[in-house]
Amino acid sequence: MTEHGRQNVARASDLFAVGPSAMRWDGQCLTIDLAERCAVLPFRVKGRIRIWPELMADQGFALDPAGRHHWRAIAPRARVEVVLDDPAVSWRGHGYWDSNEGSESLEAGFADWQWSRAHLGPDVAVLYEGVRRDGSRFSSALRFDRNGAVQEMELPSAARLLPSKWLIGRATRSDTGTARVRTTWLDAPFYARSLIETQLFGQRVTAVHESLSLDRFKSPVVQWMLPYRMPRIV
Repeated sequence: MTEHGRQNVARASDLFAVGPSAMRWDGQCLTIDLAERCAVLPFRVKGRIRIWPELMADQGFALDPAGRHHWRAIAPRARVEVVLDDPAVSWRGHGYWDSNEGSESLEAGFADWQWSRAHLGPDVAVLYEGVRRDGSRFSSALRFDRNGAVQEMELPSAARLLPSKWLIGRATRSDTGTARVRTTWLDAPFYARSLIETQLFGQRVTAVHESLSLDRFKSPVVQWMLPYRMPRIV
């Protein structure tokens, strides 16, 4: 992931390009072409990702009363194909496609959030909750059916998870009030992405889970570290 200046960004109704990387939508498939150089070790990441939505949802949600931040699960369930040339990695599986947009930065609006997604047979459950910058809380439990229709569900009981190695607090929801982390894929100073086991709406499920600490993200130390992980070309 590389940050580029405005002159290296292009956007159209079916295209978004940042430097040499771009994503295109043809009405059925989102194609992402990657041409990046990693940091801190400068090896290449080059290849293609394709996302075919299995169901699409057209309802968005405001995450704050003033409507400065909006979130939408574009494709709560999708088929994904990853083919990388550098490094030589490929796989196929299930995925998810959502969007966040706002009129201010995320750290200006939120202190932290917790998100997770799980398959419930043909349906998909998405849980989203957190703390806004003013200290108020937001939370939702959504169930998407095979046609993309969404139903707001009653929130299951709160369930604590072990913190990440960077001591990011993790929490989720469970019918039984208990859940556990099976594995952590990404453990960063302000963000953790994990696979968890829980029970939602009467079903035992494995769920993709993320924890984001925006208090940690906006700290001077982390801001000083970011350019070493995300090079900036202006």
